[in-house]
Amino acid sequence: MSWMSFPALEALPGFAHRFTLRHPEIDVDAERAVVVERLWPWHHEQAAELGFCGTALCITEQVHGCEVAVVESPQSEVAAGADGLISNVPGLVIGIYVADCCAVYLADARTGAFGVVHSGKKGSELGITARAIALMQQHYDTNPVDLVVQLSPCIRPPAYETDFAAQIRQQALDAGVPAGQVHDTGVCTSSDLRRFYSYRMEKGRTGRMLALLGQKS
Repeated sequence: MSWMSFPALEALPGFAHRFTLRHPEIDVDAERAVVVERLWPWHHEQAAELGFCGTALCITEQVHGCEVAVVESPQSEVAAGADGLISNVPGLVIGIYVADCCAVYLADARTGAFGVVHSGKKGSELGITARAIALMQQHYDTNPVDLVVQLSPCIRPPAYETDFAAQIRQQALDAGVPAGQVHDTGVCTSSDLRRFYSYRMEKGRTGRMLALLGQKS
């Protein structure tokens, strides 16, 4: 299967999600902009399979910062300067690309708010997960005790010198998310290049997994 899902998010009513894996037939031995363009039609199909079509997919520019954009209407666009997105709009799916960095899913079944952030070494140091949770509190009245947080596969020690997955988890706990609602696969993206793209192992010339999360209309 060319995508995976997570039991903690599957259990939530009203949401749909997916984490795409390596496509066996798309050539990704190129720079980021080229491979994203090659993968885009297939990635768009993944959003459509979840039930989100047309102008319902919004993604981030991703500059390895900590800006989180608020998406207020279904629109097919790129959020400039942002590494994360939050929304509460039914019928909208938001997405971020990763290839060793962590995709952090945030879902609040009580209010219907949701978010995804791109958190690698820099984003984790800058506290992007904590920032996204704070913005969900501010814009959607999210209570952290209601949040489910899911970490995607990402690179980890000993393949990488920084355990940013642990930093992400701690940010969620410090924000007030119960420990039992912070979930992590524990999978290292460098460990299986048949399933995952790895920026480090493939020296930058590789594809991107796409993390998708939306609220069903």
